[in-house]
Formats: sequence, C-alpha cells, structure tokens
Amino acid sequence: MNKKDILELKRRLTKNDCTFTKLCGCYVNANKEIVVTFDETFLNLEDEEFYKYLEIAKKTLSGTLGNNLLELEFPIAEESAGGRQQFLMGLRSSALKNEELLNSFYQLIIDSYDYVGNFLILLFHDAYDVIVKTNDNAKLDESEEVYEYLLCSICPVALSKPGLGYREDENRIGARIRDWVVGVPENGFLFPAFTDRSADIHSVLYYTRNAKDSHPELMESGLGCDPKQTAAEQKETFHAIVRNAVGPDEEKGEDVFFEIQEGINCLIEEQEEIHGKSAAPAVLTKESIHELMTEMEIPETVTARIEQSFAENFGDMPPAAEHLIDAKALAANAEKKEKQTLVKEVAQLKQKLEEQSTYAALSDADPDFPMADSTDTDDDLPPVKTYDVILRVKPQKVDQIKSQIIDGKKCLVIPMEEDEYANVNGVNTIV
Repeated sequence: MNKKDILELKRRLTKNDCTFTKLCGCYVNANKEIVVTFDETFLNLEDEEFYKYLEIAKKTLSGTLGNNLLELEFPIAEESAGGRQQFLMGLRSSALKNEELLNSFYQLIIDSYDYVGNFLILLFHDAYDVIVKTNDNAKLDESEEVYEYLLCSICPVALSKPGLGYREDENRIGARIRDWVVGVPENGFLFPAFTDRSADIHSVLYYTRNAKDSHPELMESGLGCDPKQTAAEQKETFHAIVRNAVGPDEEKGEDVFFEIQEGINCLIEEQEEIHGKSAAPAVLTKESIHELMTEMEIPETVTARIEQSFAENFGDMPPAAEHLIDAKALAANAEKKEKQTLVKEVAQLKQKLEEQSTYAALSDADPDFPMADSTDTDDDLPPVKTYDVILRVKPQKVDQIKSQIIDGKKCLVIPMEEDEYANVNGVNTIV
C-alpha cells in the first residue's frame, strides 16, 4: 500500500461517507479476562459514540508508512485451511455476524498480545464500493470492485486522573469519580490490504502507535506473519550494531557511527541524483554496507563485526537506507565539524598574529630584515616579513642582542647570565 491508498480509505471516515456496517468488540481486564462483549450496527450509534469510534478508526490508519504502518505478508502455510489468513477471510465473509468466530478472534488477540493493563478490542466491518477513476483522477459513475475489509483497533483502557470536581448531587466540590477511559489505539490492523485500489488478500496493513515498541508478538502469533521492524527499531538496531562492533570506547563508537551516517546519506543523495526522488528508496544490503565502510577506511576488524551483526539482525529483509538515517546525529556531526574547523582557523590566525608581533619587535631592532612578497600569503592577512629564526626574549634582554660576523657568517649574539636559561624549539638549553 502507498499513501494514496491509505488516504482514500481515511477520507471516507466521515459522518456522510462512512459505510461501516458492524462494530463488535470486547473489554479485557488486566488478568486477560473478557469483562464484556458488544455488537452494534455502526450507523445506528448515537452521534457522540459514532464520532469517538470513527476517531479511533482513523487513528488506526494514521502515521508514517514503514514506521507506524507496516505491510505484512502471510506465509503460504497461513493461507491454507486452519491458517490465520483463512480465519480472517472467514471472519470477513461472516460480516461479523458469527459469534463463535468473534469469540475465537478475541481469544486469539488476548493470547497473542503482550500488554500489561486493561484494553479494548474493536472490530469494524465495511464494504467499500470502489468507483472507477480515469487517468486524470476523474470519477466515473460505475463500480470497479467492492472492497470488503476488517479494521481492528486495540486501545488501552485506564483510570482517569484523580482530581476535584463539582458533585451536583451533594452541591459541593469534592473528589471526582474516576472512570475507566478508552485511549487512542496502540495497535491494530487492516485486512486485507488495499493495494492499487484493490483488495490484496495476501497482505495485511499493521498499525503501531509506538514505533519503538511495535509488539512483534502480535504480528507473529496473532496474524501469523513474519514480524517486521519499524524504521525507528531498525535505526536503533543499527546504532547498537555499530556500538557493539567498535567496543567500549564510546567516543570512538560515536565517531564511527557519525562517519557511517554521512556515508549512508551520500548514498541516498546519489540514488536520487541518478534515478530521481520518485524512484524506489535505496536499500542497504550487506554488500553495500561493506563497500561503504571500505570507502571510509573503517578498520577491517570493525567492518567484519558490523557485517556479521547486520546479516544476523536484518537477514533477508535489508532496511531502506533512509530508515537508518539519524537526522539528529547528522546535525550534531555537522556542528562538531564546524566547531573543529573554527577552532583550527582561530589557532592558525592566532599563530600568524603572534608571529607578526614577534617579527615586528625584531624588525625594529634590524630594519634591514627582508620583507615577504604579498603573493606568499594564501589568505586575507596583511603581508608579513619572511624569517628563518624567531626570537622571543624578555624585554630587558632586547638591548643586549647584537649582530656579529663569526667565521664569515652573520650571527646574533645573546649574552646569558649564569642563572639564565634558553629554550630552543621546545628544548631547554643550559648555557
């Protein structure tokens, strides 16, 4: 499914366009016991309930594809008799009118869902008359297909917060009565998937509100599908792979992670330049991660560990490169590099200024010292004098420095007292 398919279904969830035929559900307590079940004709609900349930249905189709919404495929075994795809097909065909199938479904979700606390299972049934569209998206007044589907929403139920309120029966302000309140859905699914405006009975669209805790047990045990990681989970897994491969040195691990992030980002940009932004997203395979790290000259031992862990964690489902990008890490690395460059430039400027200051003092003592040509500088600093020797001495010793010819060579002679010391290029010299 793509964004367009999802939006087409969501746009229908309004008072005038909604065609839900049935709403069934059950309330489950913290001991995983069914407290109550209910069965409603959706369009007969009172307005307040109608809009609340409609809001829950919309939430189950919201979020980002690949992160909050994952398309899962049924293994062949689940499409055979006794498989969970076949079970959902039967539930859909019954239009939620078979009480035995409903109770089996509730129990399947309860047994599969690892959740602490009370929750509500809701099941909507709909038959959408898909209207034919022309190439320019104009609608024709004829049906292309009747898309019959189930929408399941699993919502947490928690006590409202304690507080004070007006107690009308006692005409006073007192402790507010705490109710069990249904929250927005945490998980859910759409079956069958709606792909290219048509039913795809081999797939299901899975929803998770928390992309960092997608409840893979519900995908596997409840729906019978191979669990998929969300983009957030893939990113965290990849970060852990790099950290573990580098070792306990956190700073080094962060540097390697930043380098790889930049490399992946470049890979994405190259893909877009070659194929355009509308092309399929770049996929990061074991081979491409090896090539990436080789180009960045990451140590072979670290590369080998990353490749092995990458294969173990992602296997036959390599992640999209964009899912592994950590925007905050890229921004932090760019800021870090900018600061390093700035510090380096300040240090160079400081050194040049110190050299100019030192030479100015020497040139005052020796006006004949040669000047550098302005073309010798590679920046915007004023022209400086060239020199081979820089002397830094205490002010009281400047007048003692003399120029003298020794063995036919021009020398600078600096008288030294017994308690005085000299430092040449960082080396202490005792005279």
